[in-house]
Amino acid sequence: MRRILFFCTFILSVWSFAQSESESKTMGFYVSPNIQVGYNLGNSIKDNQNQDSPYYQQYVRPNLPNDFTYGVGVVVGYQFLSFFALGTGIKYNYIADSLHLLNWTVQPKFFVGKDNEWKGIIELEYGAQINKANVDNSKYYGLKIGFQDSFSKRLNQEFGLFLQANDFTFSNATFVGFYISATIFSNKNYTIYGKD
Repeated sequence: MRRILFFCTFILSVWSFAQSESESKTMGFYVSPNIQVGYNLGNSIKDNQNQDSPYYQQYVRPNLPNDFTYGVGVVVGYQFLSFFALGTGIKYNYIADSLHLLNWTVQPKFFVGKDNEWKGIIELEYGAQINKANVDNSKYYGLKIGFQDSFSKRLNQEFGLFLQANDFTFSNATFVGFYISATIFSNKNYTIYGKD
């Protein structure tokens, strides 16, 4: 009971603090579709460590995920504070011909930088598999570092680098790559284009 009371108090205090923030410093509700391309860093590390192993080259290497991954997703969220937003959504990743993953994603997002010039973005990601594939119950953890640039009253673009660690049932894969996304948001005064 104390935990529930503490949690409710915490949520109410964050909510009230968020309401006292200047309305133009938050996006409000947002929708952010994104695409990404990544390189399987884990494969190249394993290949270098086992280049002289015939067993690895014959039996292990053919069963590893591809060297590249391609992903597309969408996140819906709300920016509570000028420096913090929380979103959730779905993400599809193509990792190999037999490994198509659909993940439910939770994404806390932190903003750094100037309000009307550029904003740096740091996103943490956690995803859990929701479809059936050759692996089940896989999870991934991710980190995105990038920049946000404004286009209009209700549209931003984000671009940057990501690091994603996939935890499969019997193996792991680590991807590093590039992502780009567009963000549509509810507060028209968030960008410099919305100021009247």
